[in-house]
Amino acid sequence: MNFRDPSPRLRRWLTFAFAMFALSLFGALAGEMREDNTQHWDQAALQLAQQWRATHPLVEAIMRELSALGSTPVMTLFTVLAAVYLCTVGRLARAVAVSVAMITGALAVTALKAGFGRARPDPAFAALVQEGLSFPSGHASMSAVFYLTVGVLVAQRHDGLRLRVFVVGIAAFMAVLVGITRVMLGVHWASDVLAGWAFGAGWAALWFCIAAQLRDVRRQRTSGLG
Repeated sequence: MNFRDPSPRLRRWLTFAFAMFALSLFGALAGEMREDNTQHWDQAALQLAQQWRATHPLVEAIMRELSALGSTPVMTLFTVLAAVYLCTVGRLARAVAVSVAMITGALAVTALKAGFGRARPDPAFAALVQEGLSFPSGHASMSAVFYLTVGVLVAQRHDGLRLRVFVVGIAAFMAVLVGITRVMLGVHWASDVLAGWAFGAGWAALWFCIAAQLRDVRRQRTSGLG
């Protein structure tokens, strides 16, 4: 079966539709969390993770290492490296887009955490005790923003829909992996992570739409001057 690569206009509308869907999903999860409708399965996931760590001691060590892939220092380092690389290859606008998406995403997550004010799970269930608020998961949110943004940028440099889907799929896998570690370590409720994935994916997609629109405006002005 041959897959047709959609036109740039269609890709933009699909990206915008995905952004709205993901952010709406975040809103729905936030509403359910506020009504305590997630508490039952949140607690069940936390207990299951604790049991899994107890019966599989190696899991905790692996989860700790993988969780670092979404930490603030690692995300900052990766963002700087990605921006420097894009500037080096002459993609200044994309470097700015990645940087702005990460900075605004981090600020938005901080504001959301303060607004919802949800406490982290009981330390008795946690393999790793961390300070701060819980909803949404910062690791899940920012890893989704970064890995999906970079994944799409890399995919755009390749021809063929299948290869692009593969690259974006790897990026999504990285974000999912980071989020899973947060639940497995007991530092976040499962709904924190689901909301983080939804917010991060929607935020990344929204910034791609904004960047594409700004690029079109710049091209129109350049052609008008010419």
